[in-house]
Amino acid sequence: MATKIQIGKEAIEKKGWWQAYKWLILRRTSQISILLIFMLVPLCHWMTPGSECHLGWIMKGNLSSSKLFDTIPMTDPLLLLQIVAAGFTHIAIEAVIGAFIVLAFYLLVGGRVYCSWVCPVNMVTDAAFWLRTKLKLVGGTRFSRNIRYWVLGMVLVLSAVTGSLAYELVNPVSMLHRGLFFGMGLGWLVIVGIFLFDLFMTRRGWCTHICPMGAFYGLLGRLSPLKVRADARDQCDDCGECYIVCPEAQIIKPVLKGKEKGVPAVILAGECTNCGRCIDVCAENVFHFGNRYQQEATKTHKVRPTTSS
Repeated sequence: MATKIQIGKEAIEKKGWWQAYKWLILRRTSQISILLIFMLVPLCHWMTPGSECHLGWIMKGNLSSSKLFDTIPMTDPLLLLQIVAAGFTHIAIEAVIGAFIVLAFYLLVGGRVYCSWVCPVNMVTDAAFWLRTKLKLVGGTRFSRNIRYWVLGMVLVLSAVTGSLAYELVNPVSMLHRGLFFGMGLGWLVIVGIFLFDLFMTRRGWCTHICPMGAFYGLLGRLSPLKVRADARDQCDDCGECYIVCPEAQIIKPVLKGKEKGVPAVILAGECTNCGRCIDVCAENVFHFGNRYQQEATKTHKVRPTTSS
């Protein structure tokens, strides 16, 4: 299917270029902006060596542990779980508060928003998917999507057995984040390995099959109120583009085709990354962001052709 469809072409014709790429552009803007904010301090020290940097008040630290405006702590909850599992007896209260702040945020907007709107590795795996599509590569090794939950469990068990934050030594998110600021070193091997794994081994391999961080944030996503809804699913023309672009395509069909079975018109699965690409590429405006608790709309709205580019 992917080799016969020019993804987004019909959406551009009906909705205009911006509406067909809006959420993708906003996601990339978010990911790059977050990296740039973290880069302010090392960039400042590089440009003015030996002088005091006045940009540190915006964001200090990294994606695992940081402080916003030199006041608000933010800690990756999975990192805190590893610390607890490792048996560390002295845990800074700021780390605990920061983990609860981050936890509350992702419980509200969707756990795997981290994967699609924050994580820099997502840009690497999306690039691999884009190239895989361009090269018309199909098939590959089949992995169970439940592997990531086993990996998540192994991360915590390994922390408990070794008494260390073992995963942080190989965490590609941390490696890429540190590497962009201070040089990648051997970290390039991990990032290139993930790219090649997604390109040749299996579609969306790392993020949707293996990554323990995606598994953890997916568990949070099951409870969040912000969801992708398919209130206009009666307008679906079965083009299949949403299945192609979705990193978790298995979660779409039960909602899109489940009206007769009483399935609500909302994607409740925690695996959804709230990336918005299904909204972008759908020429019939089947999908939109909404509240998981709202009732299914009784009326649908046809797409109005636009002349915008």
